[in-house]
Amino acid sequence: MEAALVVFVVALALGFDYTNGFHDAANAIATSVSTRALTPRVALLMAAVMNFVGALLGTEVAETIAKQIVDLDDTGSHAALVVVVCALVGAIVWNLITWWFGLPSSSTHALIGGLVGAGLAGGMTVFWSAIVDKVVLPMIISPVVGFGFAFLVMLAVLWLFRSAAPAKTFRRFRIAQTASAAAMALGHGLQDAQKTMGVIYLALLTAGWADPDAGIPLWVKLSAAAAISAGTYSGGWRIMRTLGRRIIELDPARGFVAESVSALVLYVNAFALHAPVSTTHTITSAIMGVGATRRLSAVRWGVAKNIVLAWVSTIPAAALVAAVTTWVLSPILA
Repeated sequence: MEAALVVFVVALALGFDYTNGFHDAANAIATSVSTRALTPRVALLMAAVMNFVGALLGTEVAETIAKQIVDLDDTGSHAALVVVVCALVGAIVWNLITWWFGLPSSSTHALIGGLVGAGLAGGMTVFWSAIVDKVVLPMIISPVVGFGFAFLVMLAVLWLFRSAAPAKTFRRFRIAQTASAAAMALGHGLQDAQKTMGVIYLALLTAGWADPDAGIPLWVKLSAAAAISAGTYSGGWRIMRTLGRRIIELDPARGFVAESVSALVLYVNAFALHAPVSTTHTITSAIMGVGATRRLSAVRWGVAKNIVLAWVSTIPAAALVAAVTTWVLSPILA
């Protein structure tokens, strides 16, 4: 039974990784597609490749997910695996709901909410201090930094190119967006694929199938990278329309700045802080920041409000689904 649960966790985690890919594909490419810097298919292929590469660049975020959200060390392996299964169900259900309504919510926070909800329902210890430091504070700070830094950088770009011919300048920024979109996709793989690695690694550690001193196995890294890449290539058109067009009509310069700032925030959090931040929150706030340089009314704040509501509700909603799933499945899988 335990072996079957481990296999099921791996399959479910890769399924979550796939939904993460098509749910968050818009993060990397919506701005480039909306400004016509890249065609949708080319953008998706590029994002899939860069997601794969980014997934293999580090494991710090995966270690945070595996060891600093819920304490499963003092729990029986069977009960711990049930908790992981229910956490993944909560995250996947919330991903599908928000994808259906075209809301760019956070797959990161859906997974963390799922772990917290399933852990509490299963009687596990939750590392609240680590969640505050690694999740809540970055969740608040990263969008603020993304908005403010994108706003300032865009002002600098407008000043530097104030005398340039608009048509020629936009052509150059469309070319530059190829690089900024690739950097954003790399950051997405670096952040989001690692979360799936962390869940699989957590299940393997729980069952005694992995050596905690040896780190995350190579097959886990490759499978997580492949799943998110496949999901990315399958597309995320509903959310792409929200990010690329409904918040603000982007031009190539603003698209380039939003992507570049977002990529920088993702890299800092992954490599320096080891914090699992939301790529969705980061790029959305950066888009709002560059849009606000045009004029505050240029940003469709009604759409932005709906997005923020989805952000705020993600962790508790995924936690609730995971908790209910735990209460239902625990007697069945006992």
